[in-house]
Amino acid sequence: MVEESGSGRHGWMERLGVRWGVGPGRVLLILLVFACTGTTVLLLKRPVVSYFTSDGAQPLGFTVLYYILILPIYNVLLLVFGALFGQFKFFWEFEKRFFRRSIQRKRN
Repeated sequence: MVEESGSGRHGWMERLGVRWGVGPGRVLLILLVFACTGTTVLLLKRPVVSYFTSDGAQPLGFTVLYYILILPIYNVLLLVFGALFGQFKFFWEFEKRFFRRSIQRKRN
């Protein structure tokens, strides 16, 4: 589908830029930070599972614990990669909004 300029419709990258209040170059950097963080978490799972389990099987308790602990680990990695790519301020504000929303939902 080809979008015409001036038609009022924007591509998904422009929409993200508007939503986040950043330019197109920063959108790419921000998406790269998300990609690196997700890939790192994915690559860390197998060694962590093999370290804590003898045969690689994941008991239910371990799986639950992993998903509880992965959120703070992911958030720290997001800040680390954000800093490495020069986007720390954006991700610091992103994290604050995320936790603010999480706390508000628990209270309601």
